[in-house]
Amino acid sequence: MENIKTPYQSVLSIAGSDSGGCAGIQADIKSISACGAYAATVITATTAQNTSGVTDIHAIPIPHLEKQLDAVLSDIKFGAVKIGMLHSCEVINVVQEKLKKYNSKNIVLDPVMVSTSGHKLIADDAISCLKTFLPHVDLITPNIPEAELLIDERIDSENMEEMTKKIGERYQTSVLLKGGHIDNGTIVMTDVFYIHETKELSIITNPRVNTKNIHGTGCSLSSSIAAFLSLGKPMRVAIRNGCNYVNQAIIAGQHKTLGLGNGPINHFGL
Repeated sequence: MENIKTPYQSVLSIAGSDSGGCAGIQADIKSISACGAYAATVITATTAQNTSGVTDIHAIPIPHLEKQLDAVLSDIKFGAVKIGMLHSCEVINVVQEKLKKYNSKNIVLDPVMVSTSGHKLIADDAISCLKTFLPHVDLITPNIPEAELLIDERIDSENMEEMTKKIGERYQTSVLLKGGHIDNGTIVMTDVFYIHETKELSIITNPRVNTKNIHGTGCSLSSSIAAFLSLGKPMRVAIRNGCNYVNQAIIAGQHKTLGLGNGPINHFGL
């Protein structure tokens, strides 16, 4: 009998490393694995980080970043790419160039600019470079503060749908606007997504969980969506599946403890 080999459904995570394991590359690997895909990584920076905050950031030298990208992209076929922390124009330009060279598809970009603890993770001039890069990706997943930087307008519960569509049209890409920063006293959390190709606008609601264990939710959400895209799910299904996965991981981790600050979600529901 012929030995038939099945390829892994693989996701490449391009992001920063979190030494505390709650966010960044570490959260990506856990999320992608938990959702049934294979995770490979390219590290853009290392951080000295724990549950309480970020105390230092060390950028990976550009020549080594290029070698990481060439090594994995020339060897492994990826069904999707998740991009996180891109802290400088130089890094953004290299990533964009390599993804174009290797014809990467299903690119999900989490526009990481500020950490949960309020530490700035991106240089001022890199924001304009990031905006130029956005039309070259398939989905962006900003939270409210990040979306406000991208659109230069205030966003609240009343205009989330309008602003989501506006961002998608301005940057010619699909958008998942995460509503976790909006706390209007309701027991539900609302996210809005806009599929640029079909002009579909949809709302996702999940119960709001009273917990401080939400460190790394943005990284986990974008990487889980990338995992579902690599598994062949349509964009709207991958987004809904990713939101559901992260919500269940928050629920599973609400009574866990780790460190002195904001703990992680429970990626494997253990």
